[in-house]
Amino acid sequence: MTNTVQELVIISGKGGTGKTSVVASFAALAEEAVLVDCDVDASDLHLVLSPDIQLTVPFYGGNQAHVNTELCVGCMKCIRLCRFGAVSADGAANQHTDITVSIDPFQCEGCGVCAHFCPSGAIQMEPELNGDWYVSDTRFGPMVHARLGVAQENSGKLVTTIRKEASRIAREKAIPLVIIDGSPGIGCPVIASVTNASLVLIVTEPTLSGLHDLERVASLCQGLKLQVMVCVNKVDINLDMSLRIQKRCDKLNISVAGTIRYDRCVTDAQLQMKSVVELAHNPVAEDIVCVWSSVKENLAAQSPITNKRIKETPLI
Repeated sequence: MTNTVQELVIISGKGGTGKTSVVASFAALAEEAVLVDCDVDASDLHLVLSPDIQLTVPFYGGNQAHVNTELCVGCMKCIRLCRFGAVSADGAANQHTDITVSIDPFQCEGCGVCAHFCPSGAIQMEPELNGDWYVSDTRFGPMVHARLGVAQENSGKLVTTIRKEASRIAREKAIPLVIIDGSPGIGCPVIASVTNASLVLIVTEPTLSGLHDLERVASLCQGLKLQVMVCVNKVDINLDMSLRIQKRCDKLNISVAGTIRYDRCVTDAQLQMKSVVELAHNPVAEDIVCVWSSVKENLAAQSPITNKRIKETPLI
């Protein structure tokens, strides 16, 4: 069993940059890795990898207030204390009062104030089912992924849960690398995705918003003292902006792992539920192989012993 597991996280400052396509291709090139889809709010890595679910685990991310109407005395203290408008005086009558309270589950934030101050103990905090997480098999190895329920919260906690499970599987199976498809943006699930990662690869695109979002997410990663590399996807749709992004990376002291051109073959691969590098010879696959080589060299420099087991990149 290996004690050293490296985590490569692929993220983007915004959605739609091609992050998941890069992750799927990296999975094919690495051949020996545990895969994780940490974009739990809108996961789509499974659309390419077609995972065969082996284990389903319910995720209880927090608590929600529930009223025992038989114990409610109708004091309405909870209504005065709730700052989220979740408590209403519209419950059924009981032996104590003509009207009791009810709690709107969509408004309740699970803070517990109502339960703490309820004089009759009529309100209890109960675990809330927020979604499920899964352990699956794919053609490229084990995969841990999740589905957060509609309008559910605690996505950061769910991301942490599945990252821990992926790390456990990697150690158990002596797999040296975990490849993580992170969430876009800079919010809680992104922070949960990248914390303590060995390397973060930011996928961006040559647009003004792409540059702006790259700067934001790079600042986040550098604030967490993480090693960062950048990949410019669809580089040829705006060569001037692509050059501007690369110059900005130089000023930020961030290495550019490589660039990927725009080509119809990416869409063709998606329609066939394949990674780009699984298609026959195509220019985008060549670009992705170059990016993977740069990423692999960075990881190997950090832990050369562990990364001897990362398969050499095949020629396309």
